[in-house]
Order: sequence, then structure tokens, then C-alpha cells
Amino acid sequence: QVQLVESGGGPVQAGDSLRLSCALSGGLFSLYGMAWFRQAPGKEREFVAAISRSASTTYYADSVKARFTISRENAKNTVYLQMNSLKPEDTAGYYCAARKWAAASEMSTMHPGNTWGQGTQVTVSS
Repeated sequence: QVQLVESGGGPVQAGDSLRLSCALSGGLFSLYGMAWFRQAPGKEREFVAAISRSASTTYYADSVKARFTISRENAKNTVYLQMNSLKPEDTAGYYCAARKWAAASEMSTMHPGNTWGQGTQVTVSS
């Protein structure tokens, strides 16, 4: 059974950077499309970024484009989210998602076939 564990969240100041990690176990990582979502209190979970199995294709929400970078290391079974120039509105729980054989373009939705991690909290103060 595939499991995802996120890490790297915490409290930061506006303008700071943070890198989140998500480690996959129980499956062959290179077969999984990967994505990051986030959920702020009282709001629905929203797409942040996605990456293809080979890392050749990435997609971003408009709100984070040019500030966030998604990457993956298949040898380490890990996907990353580098977050720069953080803003208070980036405050949310950040969740990693995985789906076998999914293309990056397919990872931007709340698909019932997604496996989810438990989330890591990012709090950005002004």
C-alpha cells in the first residue's frame, strides 16, 4: 500500500523561503504522477503544482507560478516543493498527492484515485 509522508513545513516570515518534501513508500515512485495541494482554514483544498513521472513536465497554479518550483528525485522516492517569496496568503496545510500512471496534466484535480499524505502546515506571518 502506497504511503506519503510530508515534511518541511513551519512558521516563516513574509518573503522567506521554505522547501517541502514528500516521501513515497510502498510503490515504485517513478510510476507515479505527483502533485502538491493546499488547504487554508475554511477553504477548499486547491491545486498548487504537479510533475510528470519523468520530471519533464510541470504545472502550476497561477497564484504560485514564478515563486514555487516542484521537482522530484526518483532515486530518493521524493518530491519537493521549493517555495520562495512566501506571502501570508500562502498559509495553509500542504498535502502531497500521488496517482499511478497519471500525467502531470491529470494531477491538478481532486481525483478519487489519488493517494494523500497527512499534510504539513505552513504559516506565513507579515
